[in-house]
Amino acid sequence: MIRLVVYPCMLLLLSCAADQDQPVNQQNAGKHQAYKKIDKPCMTISPDHMARITGGSYTPLYGKDSTLVSVTDFYIDVYPVTNHQYQQFLSGIPIWQKSKVIELYADDHYLSGWLNDTMYPSDVKSSSPVTTISWFAARAYCDCLGKRLPTLDEWEYVAMADATNADARRLDSYNQYILDQYEKPQSYQNEVGKALPNYWGVHDLHGLVWEWMEDFSAVMISGESRKDGSNDPDMFCGSGSLGSSDKMNYAAFMRYAFRGSLKANYSIRNLGFRCVKDKESNEPDQ
Repeated sequence: MIRLVVYPCMLLLLSCAADQDQPVNQQNAGKHQAYKKIDKPCMTISPDHMARITGGSYTPLYGKDSTLVSVTDFYIDVYPVTNHQYQQFLSGIPIWQKSKVIELYADDHYLSGWLNDTMYPSDVKSSSPVTTISWFAARAYCDCLGKRLPTLDEWEYVAMADATNADARRLDSYNQYILDQYEKPQSYQNEVGKALPNYWGVHDLHGLVWEWMEDFSAVMISGESRKDGSNDPDMFCGSGSLGSSDKMNYAAFMRYAFRGSLKANYSIRNLGFRCVKDKESNEPDQ
């Protein structure tokens, strides 16, 4: 019990201590001509399994007055992107190989451990999630397939499901399951698809790797008010949880704190991604 109680304080301090000058995602994208949003798919990668998500509304952990947020229908990759899939991408789009990628778009840890520009070590599973990928690289991969990175609301909307409920966040068993998954060491080395799918048929949203969002820094547990001059005591780091819709959702606190510490060029060992795409306008509603 003590272990669970201390999580929010530790994680909120981490988030508030993060660099508050971190770049907003899209601000860096236009600083160099080598990074351009791809207007049409540039390649196909197989397998390409996606699940259709029926839109709806949900209350996020953080937001203005914890109001309902609407999510429209979309498709999401059933699994995180794997080493083999990313290897195919690198072979076809060499500007994202680690010897060629621009420093602005990926730090020194990008594809660390790979033997060269297109090969990962023999002891790394081809069906394990690719990691040490920057936000820019993940975004380029999705663009190349005619997809995009999920928004924070889209990802959280799908991830709040367990095997039988579209929204299982109020179940103690759901939150404990996620916390137990997060505690497993080196889970990024495991293969995708080994855990049971959730209500939507989507695998590995918890317990395998953290995942990049399109707007990963859109919600900040802010103000380091000891430095920014704010007189609002609720904005101090230690009181950051006061603005949350569910003060007992420790798993969500962990995700928000981790996202708040990121910059778009970071490449982290346990950070991967998956893609989504919009429903076509002529598709029938479900």
